[in-house]
Order: sequence, then structure tokens, then C-alpha cells
Amino acid sequence: MRIRLDPWPIDTQGGQLSLTPIQSGSLIDVETPRWAAIAPRELPRRLERVYVVDGKPRMEARLLIEDDAGESSFAGYGAYVVGAVQLCPHGSRPAVLEDVRACRVLAHGPGLGVAAARLSPRHPQTGALEYAPSGFHAGDQPTAPAAHIQSLMLGAEQELSHGLASAVPFDEDDDREPLHALTIQDGTLRGRNRGGAVVGCVKTIQSMPLGPDRVGLLAELKPGERTPIVHLKYGNNQFPRFTWYVRLCDAPGYLHPLAGVMRLEMYAPEESDFLPSSVRAVASLSGTLLCRLGSAAHKDQRAPQNLIPTAALEQAMSRSMGDARLVERRIRAHIMAELNISAGELSGAPRSPDAWSLN
Repeated sequence: MRIRLDPWPIDTQGGQLSLTPIQSGSLIDVETPRWAAIAPRELPRRLERVYVVDGKPRMEARLLIEDDAGESSFAGYGAYVVGAVQLCPHGSRPAVLEDVRACRVLAHGPGLGVAAARLSPRHPQTGALEYAPSGFHAGDQPTAPAAHIQSLMLGAEQELSHGLASAVPFDEDDDREPLHALTIQDGTLRGRNRGGAVVGCVKTIQSMPLGPDRVGLLAELKPGERTPIVHLKYGNNQFPRFTWYVRLCDAPGYLHPLAGVMRLEMYAPEESDFLPSSVRAVASLSGTLLCRLGSAAHKDQRAPQNLIPTAALEQAMSRSMGDARLVERRIRAHIMAELNISAGELSGAPRSPDAWSLN
């Protein structure tokens, strides 16, 4: 019997490794039919900017809401934030945060007449809390508001990622636009391709599209090395991907042999017989770049996959949303004040000038 550790903390859902086989789909070799490690290459001088993009959703209160017409549904006060860290891949200038800003929404079911919610007065730790109404169509379920906030965050993350990156053409004449800006997006790519040089970094290996005859190469990779690029299409996923694996660091003997391995992906055209040279260029430099950005175990329990810029961005995003406990208190006090106002008006008592309002 041989026992190995999963390197991620025990309270992380699912851990770093599960290796659930993909039951349906297609995997096609597009770079080379030879399944062997490919050495990393130096970063090209023309690559001027690398952006690390991430997002974070948060449910701040679960609600049951009823409008003036008597219609009701599950709802929620929630927030999401996306942001980026801009890096110089050659180390000639310091990293900077870009556009880290929280958006707050009042997620509610379809067909409700809901007004914007403004919680005042302003608080020095949480700022002004203004929730814009945003309806969902996922059905009147308790989980629907959180799922809606998650989808809004993913859409904003996608828009930011592609807006920062260089264009990646998907035809034979794909050398028209040199690769000046590359976006590293935390997590798998979702939604449609918007044409940017965006790389999804999948930190956990929850599913395994490779067959038993190919998985062994992942454990044999040296730091910076990668697998060949394959064209991958899941059976239940309408968006095909180019995907490959990179090793960021050696795995200590007490960890499972895939510790330190990350799966990367870029959008792919439906046709599986064409590999854009820009995608090959990104894959070739990915090992060198990610080995520089990978975190260390004594600094981050999700090392090395949770990149150093990603950890810094996570802290900035948490600050932008404010302290969750203080926000919850303000929401509770706000609703209590509204109930007191209604009771006071029914009894003919004057309305307090300090009352909080939904208007």
C-alpha cells in the first residue's frame, strides 16, 4: 500500500486532485502525434504585458421578497468583484492592480417590481451599499440568487479578460497581430470566445480527459515542461478548447505525483485540424512564465497553482467588498428600520429623518 498526500488544505472543497474520468467527448492531437514532454522557451521580447484576472462572488443576505403587487420569490443581496494585476513579464516595472471594484446587486425572480436598494448612512469600513435590481430566470429556487450572482461575475470576468488581451485570429493568416498582451484567467474558460489571447489556468485536476496511456506523462514532467496541445471537446460542453498541462515545481515524495501540475486552456475553433501559431506560442512560453509566478508552500497553502499575483488580487477583491460581518449587520439594521418605519406610519408617528430608505 502506498499513501500520498493531497497538498491543498483540508477545508478546500474537493482538494487539488480527484481525477474523475470524462465519460464522453473528443480529444484530438493537433500539435504532434508524439506524446512526450516539451521543453519551455524564453519569453519573447514583444510580449509587453501579462494580466492576471480573477473574480469573486459573495452572497450577503438571503431574502424572501414581495413586491407591491403581491408577487414574491427568493432573492438575495449579493456582491461580485473582478480585477486584474498587470505584470511586466521581463521584470522591468512593478506590478499594478487594475480596476478592482465591487458591484452589488439585488438578485430576484422574474416579473417582480423591485426598486434599487441603498443602505445608508455610509460606513467607513463598508462604504455606500447600493444594490441594483437584477432579475434571474433560473426558477424560483433558494439557490437561484447565488447562481445568478455567480453568472454575473463570470460575465464581467470574461469581458475584462478579453478586453486586456491581444487578439487571437482563428484562421490560416494568424500572424497579423503580434502577441503583445496576454491574460491569465483564474479557472476554466466559460462562455463564448471573444477573440482575446486568454489562458484559463485550472488549478485543480478534478476531471481527467487523458486516457491511462497518457496520464503517466504528467508525473514525469520537469518544472517548466508541458505536454503537447490537444483539441478537447467535452460531451456536454459546446465550447471546444485547446488544452495542455504544465508542471510548476517538483512534487515532494510525500505528495501525490501530480502535485505542482496545472491544466491550461485556450479557446479553439470547431475545426480540429488547425492550431493557430499564437496558441502554440502561448503554450511554449507558459511554463517559463508560470514557474516565475507560482507561489511557495510556506506562503500559500494552495501553492504553487495559486499564483502570487492571484493571491494579491484575492486580498484586494476582499477589501473592495468590505467586511462581510459588517455588511450583514447593516443589512439587518436596514430591514429592521424599514419595519419600524412601517409600524410608525400606521400609528401616525412622525417619520424619523434618520430612517434608512430603499429609495
